Amino acid sequence: MSSNAPIGVYDSGFGGLSVWRELRRMLPRESLIYLGDGKNCPYGGRPRAEIEGFAMSAVERLVNEGVKMVVVGCNTATTAAVESLRERWSDMPIVGLEPAVKPACLTTQSRKIAVLATAHSLSSDMFLATAARYAEDVEVVKVVGEGFVELVERDMEHSAEAEHLVRKAVEPLLDKGIDKIVLGCTHYPFLRPLIERVVEGRGIDVIDSGEAVARRVAWLIDRYDIAADRDNTPTMRYITFADEAYRKRLELKAQKIVDEDKER
Repeated sequence: MSSNAPIGVYDSGFGGLSVWRELRRMLPRESLIYLGDGKNCPYGGRPRAEIEGFAMSAVERLVNEGVKMVVVGCNTATTAAVESLRERWSDMPIVGLEPAVKPACLTTQSRKIAVLATAHSLSSDMFLATAARYAEDVEVVKVVGEGFVELVERDMEHSAEAEHLVRKAVEPLLDKGIDKIVLGCTHYPFLRPLIERVVEGRGIDVIDSGEAVARRVAWLIDRYDIAADRDNTPTMRYITFADEAYRKRLELKAQKIVDEDKER
């Protein structure tokens, strides 16, 4: 396989673009193919077996597109399917996502953190095992981000509705003594400015997994010796199981991220 083959990034919809953004920043020579399912989004309330089937179909499509590795940029799909994906494609690196519970537990001063995620992620074996391992003496408040995924899918993260739903989820946390809020769904970082506005001045850090995932991908690229050539001109592609209108919206969202990064 050519080292210039793309990295595949998969999510239920738009959310994984928050991980795609970190990959693009950290690995600027790498080509990326982003698959936003769209057709079956949101995943959060669906049965595990159904989510696993979606993930299998998505990774199979990315493999057929010639990717050299896959990043499952979806917390819900990771908890439901990452082990099955690794068994089926054992010769290819597959990176999953976990909420950043470990770093939050290791750095909390108040010994109280909150995790915002989908209901499926918060009840998954993976999340419960991570919490049991690192949160032995830390209180973990679990909160479902009701409607958060749908807001991002509708490009409404700057709307009055978004502010209402974010405040409804986050304001009850302000008097619980927490000092970390972990964003446990890749859609949620698009609402991070709103969340940070709600907690402003309360000494609460908001953290997500995107940068840590990008570091893991960089490490695996070195380990497997599949880094793109120094003179590679990277390409960006966007595919979906939904219609062409959805694919174009994915592309526009990604371009907006690129433009924002240029202004930084």
